[in-house]
Amino acid sequence: MEGFFNALSASLVLLLLMSVGYFMGRLGWMTAAEKKFLGKYIINIAVPCSCVTGILKNLDHDSLLQAGVMVLSALTGILVTLLVSLLAAKPLRLPRERWGVFVAMCFLSNTLFIGLPVSTQLFGEACTPYVMMYYLANTTFLQSVGILLVEHSGTRAGIRTTPLGFVRDLFSKPPIVAVLFTVLLLLLDLELPGPIMTCGSYISNSVSPLALIYCGFIVYELGLKNLRIMQGMPVMLVMRLAVAPAICWTFCHLFGVTGLARDVFLVESALPVVSQVTVLAGNYGADDKYAATGAVLSTLCSFLSIPVLMVILG
Repeated sequence: MEGFFNALSASLVLLLLMSVGYFMGRLGWMTAAEKKFLGKYIINIAVPCSCVTGILKNLDHDSLLQAGVMVLSALTGILVTLLVSLLAAKPLRLPRERWGVFVAMCFLSNTLFIGLPVSTQLFGEACTPYVMMYYLANTTFLQSVGILLVEHSGTRAGIRTTPLGFVRDLFSKPPIVAVLFTVLLLLLDLELPGPIMTCGSYISNSVSPLALIYCGFIVYELGLKNLRIMQGMPVMLVMRLAVAPAICWTFCHLFGVTGLARDVFLVESALPVVSQVTVLAGNYGADDKYAATGAVLSTLCSFLSIPVLMVILG
């Protein structure tokens, strides 16, 4: 029970931070312009700094091989979750504009805006390397299969995904560039100067509160009064918050991923719908309100499911 109340307390802190963004929206202190700024700052500056400082502080040259095994474990688990999601969508007979969105919501996790602050609150800064490993696997699927699924549900043409475009988009993302740069430093046994590491640590400390304020504003944008259970939403919530972590646990066991890495992977796999699905749905003419509703519902429900997951983890 102590573990449950600790996790419940952590979830309460996260909800309070989200409420700041929600009420800033209601008071008119935060608009779409501030939301855009926060998104750019978090993704392009704060998260890369968190990647570099977190990985350098918690990994070394000798642990890189094991890190590769962990990423492979995450990739395999996400792939199997995708296959199960496709099976789950079949009997629902969803309309075209929702089918691909539903599958994407089921198998893709919000590993950064929710995942990084949640994991940091639960496990401390030592979790950062493992969050980045799972993020790398999740983003690989988001930039390929996720885009194709939402594109299939769309009613208008968007930017078509090509193999070259996929590689370019994947390896131009600042967090992934930061991870690859840090891995290179570890391979060469190099360290960054102290002032740079200190500056990076200060900036990385802003990720959690700002990411949660950002998510709180998204809840405000949708409107709590507009939340309703649409077709397929209960199935999506079960997939996202229960089935996905069960699959992740299976492959962590098969690949020998244990300890803190396993716990972080399980939490990362059991998080809300990734927010990019809503953006993609709007871009391709799919049902973006359906995607937004799924994102908010899964976010609110995850703050109840995560304490239960922490009890199961012991």
